[in-house]
Amino acid sequence: MAHVSPRKKELVDKLVKEFGQSQVIGIVNIHGIPAAQFQKMRRKLRGKVNLRVTKSNLLAIALEQAATQKAGIDKLKTVISGQSAVVTANINPFRLFKEMESTKTKAPAKGGDVAPDDIWIHEGETPFKPGPVVGDLQKAGIPAAIEKGKVVIKKEKLLVPKGEKIPRLTAQALTRLEIFPMTVGLDLRGAYEDGMFYGRDVLAIDEAKIMADFQTAGLRAFNLSVNIGYPTKSTIRPMLGKAHTDALNLAVNAGILTKQSLPLILAKAKASMLALASLASVDVSAEKKSAPSGQPPEAKPEGGKEEKKKGKKEEKKGTGDAASEPGSG
Repeated sequence: MAHVSPRKKELVDKLVKEFGQSQVIGIVNIHGIPAAQFQKMRRKLRGKVNLRVTKSNLLAIALEQAATQKAGIDKLKTVISGQSAVVTANINPFRLFKEMESTKTKAPAKGGDVAPDDIWIHEGETPFKPGPVVGDLQKAGIPAAIEKGKVVIKKEKLLVPKGEKIPRLTAQALTRLEIFPMTVGLDLRGAYEDGMFYGRDVLAIDEAKIMADFQTAGLRAFNLSVNIGYPTKSTIRPMLGKAHTDALNLAVNAGILTKQSLPLILAKAKASMLALASLASVDVSAEKKSAPSGQPPEAKPEGGKEEKKKGKKEEKKGTGDAASEPGSG
């Protein structure tokens, strides 16, 4: 049996005890965090989270021993990699994840770091005066030049694609340009609570999206309940309102007179009357407009006047004849 130093055994026992007294246990990656920044994070979390840096093998042993008291806690071993630390807290895993994310800040890249995203350099002026800096930027693959007494970037360029290592000269040039592509902070890889293991993919939820999904689901459930006639505390009033509206529409269309439908039926009749009157008015106007402009109205026959004149002549003639009769006697 290999000899185990008393100090290591004491540290493992201390971790096991701490795991037993904590509601939530998590494993965080601390790779690339400068010492000064790490201490600052520690102070920020004081009173909320206990953070302990220990060797990965001792941490794994402590988790195995703690599994006899807390079933499933040894699953945290699967997320131990690189420089790790253990956090214990009495807040739920999702709140713990948010606390860890709040420690993250942008940091300059170092040669050999893996680009977390595409690293672009954009066209424009730089704060540098003409000098050797132009050559340094060009060696880093940056299209720099001097124009009008200023150092400028000639065109936009993708320096390092996502997932590729950042060359040393490129990292130095980015730092000089105050471009910080790296993110450093406590990265929670997994957490344990009450027999359940939560991976980072579960903990890293988009709260805005989750709330939007809840609202969409609630609205769809509400509409389904109303449309199929399933009464609940939330849907009974809209359902009664819909039933009243449907009944009123039926009464109006069928001409059934009620206290509520009568004003609507009369209004509908009036609207139909006005529409009909409007159509009649349009027909009369169209008939008037159909006659050619400037043409006088059709003349009435002159036969009546001629007959009147003829009657008058005959009347005079008759009078003359009657006057001559006594003379003839």
